[in-house]
Amino acid sequence: MTHVTVDIILREHRALSAMLRAILLLLGEHRRRNTVPDLAALEAMVFYIGEFPEKLHHPKESRLLFPRLRGRDDKLDAVLDRLDRDHASGGHALREIEHALLGIQVLGDPAGRNAGWEAFEAAMRQYALAYLEHMHVEETEVLPLAEAVLGAADWAELDAAFGANRDPMTGYEADEAYRPLFRRIVGALEKSGGIGSALEAFAGTAQPKFSEEHRPHGG
Repeated sequence: MTHVTVDIILREHRALSAMLRAILLLLGEHRRRNTVPDLAALEAMVFYIGEFPEKLHHPKESRLLFPRLRGRDDKLDAVLDRLDRDHASGGHALREIEHALLGIQVLGDPAGRNAGWEAFEAAMRQYALAYLEHMHVEETEVLPLAEAVLGAADWAELDAAFGANRDPMTGYEADEAYRPLFRRIVGALEKSGGIGSALEAFAGTAQPKFSEEHRPHGG
């Protein structure tokens, strides 16, 4: 039996993986064309990572799930320590990425390839590859143990906490405040030669939804 928390974590992993892979695809496609991506769209995609996975997903794993698994096996404790370090350093790495984007905007030429774009792409690639591996470890080593050893009271608390997450990339309708963000992301990907459909395929879900009365013009 798969618990609600595990299902949510896996869906949120698919969403983050989709966004990271879409960014890498976008960067790779523009590098191939010797052009530059839409800077505002990249800022929106990076903002999504900071606003949902970094603020909602990772802290709950470190505060609520991992402590329930500690002390059962020294090897697993070492894995949890590494995952916690990843969570702690992820916010710093994302700030470096945001800083690189800001540097392109205020110091360089956003419309032309330069050292700023090279620095951003290198930092983004390192962050993405590290977190794809991070999620693989959680899914193959941490979640199976959690399903095997945690009891009903543990799952009830975890389900309530993780169930409060409302990441639009996992199938929830985007809240009013986030609709402009996701419209910008979806619009940019739809113009990028199939990367939008790749995002859906990676995530295993449709792109963020909007109520009919809130759909963008022409949507």
